Amino acid sequence: MIPKVNRRTKIVATVGPASESADNLARLIRAGVDVFRLNFSHGTAQNHAKVAARIRKQAAIAGRYVGILADLQGPKIRISNFSNGFVELDPGDRFRLDLNLADDAGDKNAVGLNYEALCSSVFRGDTLLLDDGRIRLRVDDVETTSVNCTVIIGGILSSRKGINRMGGGLAAPALTTKDIADIDSLAQVQPDFVAVSFVSNAEDIFQTQQLLKQHQLEPAIIAKIERAEVVADEDTLNSILSASFGVMVARGDLGVEVGDAQLIGIQKDLITRARKMDRVVITATQMMESMISNSMPTRAEVFDVANAVLDGTDAVMLSAETAVGKYPVEVVSTMSETAMGAERHPVSRNSRYRMEKQFSDAQEAIAMSAIYAANHYANVRGIACLTESGTTPLLMSRLSSGLPIFALSQHSETLQRLSMCRGVIPLFFDASVFDPDSVEPNAIEFLRDGGFLTPGDSILLTKGAVMGQPGSTNIMKIIPVS
Repeated sequence: MIPKVNRRTKIVATVGPASESADNLARLIRAGVDVFRLNFSHGTAQNHAKVAARIRKQAAIAGRYVGILADLQGPKIRISNFSNGFVELDPGDRFRLDLNLADDAGDKNAVGLNYEALCSSVFRGDTLLLDDGRIRLRVDDVETTSVNCTVIIGGILSSRKGINRMGGGLAAPALTTKDIADIDSLAQVQPDFVAVSFVSNAEDIFQTQQLLKQHQLEPAIIAKIERAEVVADEDTLNSILSASFGVMVARGDLGVEVGDAQLIGIQKDLITRARKMDRVVITATQMMESMISNSMPTRAEVFDVANAVLDGTDAVMLSAETAVGKYPVEVVSTMSETAMGAERHPVSRNSRYRMEKQFSDAQEAIAMSAIYAANHYANVRGIACLTESGTTPLLMSRLSSGLPIFALSQHSETLQRLSMCRGVIPLFFDASVFDPDSVEPNAIEFLRDGGFLTPGDSILLTKGAVMGQPGSTNIMKIIPVS
């Protein structure tokens, strides 16, 4: 039997009308989706709960652990409505943002908006970005309830489009009334991950955790990095990372605020910073956007995905491509092939990171030693990690390796959470049903029967001397596969 070739980079796919049926979810799982994103900017809590149940059923049929990410909408600042649905603005036009204008009274001269703090947040000379930067306005003067602007870059502007300030600074609280209501509904969904939009500081993460605990929920929290002021302040960024399970490089709003030229370096820094702090990282937004309507991606999109993979991202995310696109299964297959192609490059397989680091506990020392040994012993085909909490395989996944990390656990919550970690293959294995002396041979037999190993291989195995106790990993062995 030829051992399975496993993609290490995980794929997050957004569910929507194009993908929410049981049949399409099954096809997407077969194509390689590791985590499904439920976008709470659209749909109802009841519908999300139904979709989550479908996902779990199809994942069980496929025999895989597939995570569910609930993505909260957050305080997207938007203009109000135009009486005709849209206007066309030309460069040089005067245009006013008016807090007192009725919700549906917008025209070519002015539009209302939902952000009462606008007039105290912008200043003469600022650049305002509407519709993800497609429309640009220069602030000429600020009055008590309105901001008068000149159009720099014009075009068609539709109702309810978002508004940002170049350089950031339009900061509403991360959790809105809608978000809090959505958190109250998450008991129906039971997500493995919750993404918090427009995070400003670590307190946003702690508040989310407290609200979730009121419903006996403890999902992993993903902080979406979307604000220029966050990436500009190293202490704030590090505190957010420390408080979270991971971060999402949300390149839409972040790119609008910092500019695409700056975004390139920020993405690389965020991926590196997250991995160094033992946090997962998702790279998102417009990764294969042309496949919303085309069956093939552009070469630039392929390189974009590959570049994120080579940088070490845990996951790459699809949004409209799978939610409303014409080719949801094809785009997942294409992204999977692209990621695997990038992973064949040596730069994605080796790392000198932490070579000089002093470890804080035995678990971390074992995790890093296992990766080093696996990378330098050619006969090793993977790492089998008997785990309770999932911490050891998570630590292992922070160091680049070309080998799979088999996370063997009896706890479904642990395995679901590991579905986001690069290089980790979560597998159900109940070590407690075996006597201590037979756990290792049964684990090897389990992996061999699953097609992951062949006779003549070696497997590197880690475990705790005290089985069943989280945080006790302190043993590493290299075992031949008979």
